[in-house]
Amino acid sequence: MSAVPKPEAYLGVNNIEVIYDHVILVLKGVSLSVPEGKIVALLGANGAGKTTTLKAISNLLRAERGEVTKGTIEFRGRRVDRLSPDKLVRLGVVQVMEGRHCFAHLTVEENLLTGAYTRGAGRAQLKQDLEKVYGYFPQLKERRGALAGYTSGGEQQMTALGRALMARPSMILLDEPSMGLAPQIVEEIFEIVKNLNQKESVSFLLAEQNTHVALRYADHGYILENGRVVMDGAAAELAANEDVREFYLGISSGARRSFKDVKHYRRRKRWLA
Repeated sequence: MSAVPKPEAYLGVNNIEVIYDHVILVLKGVSLSVPEGKIVALLGANGAGKTTTLKAISNLLRAERGEVTKGTIEFRGRRVDRLSPDKLVRLGVVQVMEGRHCFAHLTVEENLLTGAYTRGAGRAQLKQDLEKVYGYFPQLKERRGALAGYTSGGEQQMTALGRALMARPSMILLDEPSMGLAPQIVEEIFEIVKNLNQKESVSFLLAEQNTHVALRYADHGYILENGRVVMDGAAAELAANEDVREFYLGISSGARRSFKDVKHYRRRKRWLA
C-alpha cells in the first residue's frame, strides 16, 4: 500500500498500552488518528481491542479496572487521557456505548434530554436541539413518549445516537452500531452517521465488526488484531486489499482453499509474522 501524507490529527492516539487489573495487557502500542470532519473505522473481530480503544479515549476504563499505562491521547492538540469523562464530553468528545445503552424506565425524549445535561442549556435551546435530533430521527419523534425499554433495537440505537447529538459533540466514538440489527436498519443508521458527518461536521471513530458496511461509509480504516493495529489505509484501499477481502469480507479471488492452506496463509500474513 503506497504511503500518503495523512491529514493532521483532530484526535490522536499515540502508542498507547492498556492493562486491566494491573496484569492483563489488552492494547499493545496502538496508534491511530482521526482527521477533523472524517469518518474513521476501527475494524477487527470480537476481542481484538476495539471497545477497549474507544474506552481508553473516552476515559471510561477506570470504571472497569483498566488504565492507559503508556502513550498519550490528544484532542485538538491537547492531551486528554488524564481528564475525567465529563470534562471530555464538555470538550466535545462523546461515546455511544456498545449495546444501545438507554435508560429503559425513561421515555425516548427524556433519554435524549439527558444528553444535554453537561451543557446547562435553557428551555428554548433544548427545544431547538430536540427538533434538530428529530429531523435526523423522525421515527423517534413519533415514539417520543414511549418508554425506551419498550422500543425496538433500531429505535434504541437511534435514541443513543440522538442523545449523544444533544451534547453538541464535534467527535463521536460509536461502538458497534450494527450489533443485533437487521441489515436494513444498519444501512439506515450508517446513512444517519454519514448525514451527521456531512451536515453537522461531526467527526466519527466507529468500532465495527461489519467490515463490509463500515468501509463503504468510512474515509479511513484501522484493523486491530490481538490488541495491535496490523493494517490501516484509505477505506477504498482496504476494501480492495486481498488479505482484507478474504479474512474480513469473506471474499477470495482464487479457488477455495482447505483449512490447512488457510492456516498456512494466516501464518504468512505480514502482520502476523
